[in-house]
Amino acid sequence: MKYVVRGKKVKVTDDLKNYAEEKLSKLDKYFVNADEFTATVVFKNHEPVQKVEVTIPVKRIILRAEESHKDPFAAIDLIIDKLERQIRKNKTRMSKKSARDKMAGFVTDFDVEKEDKDKSKIVKKKSVELKPMSEDEAILQMNLIDHSFFIFRDSKTGEIEVVYKREDGNYGLIKEK
Repeated sequence: MKYVVRGKKVKVTDDLKNYAEEKLSKLDKYFVNADEFTATVVFKNHEPVQKVEVTIPVKRIILRAEESHKDPFAAIDLIIDKLERQIRKNKTRMSKKSARDKMAGFVTDFDVEKEDKDKSKIVKKKSVELKPMSEDEAILQMNLIDHSFFIFRDSKTGEIEVVYKREDGNYGLIKEK
């Protein structure tokens, strides 16, 4: 995997950059050709903590995680765990025939030990590009970027829809009348 490591209002040392690259290389096993993908790591100074964001665009989906911690090295460790959990949690959806073309960059024949329930909360709003996709693909994308909702354009009807995670663990879909 290729890496872009930068800082916003913080200087990224060589030790920190090397540590981030070393830890992110653990994710290579989940990609067919890891060298084709670029991980962007952004370090931000939010006194009294350091915030770290990692984004990995893969074909038509985006893997993304962010963590805040006093120690940026610890934040990287937490992010790697979170990204790995996202990939493993969504293994079944990525293996489905309907998602296989969109997930061409992922290895999906790994073993999943225990399904972890992700209890992270949305802490900021973000704009998304409305790409045509199915409801299953939208749920997968929502889970991979670790948000509680996702806005998309239905590939069959062309309508804008919102899929969201319900408190009972299921998903909901909002459509315009």
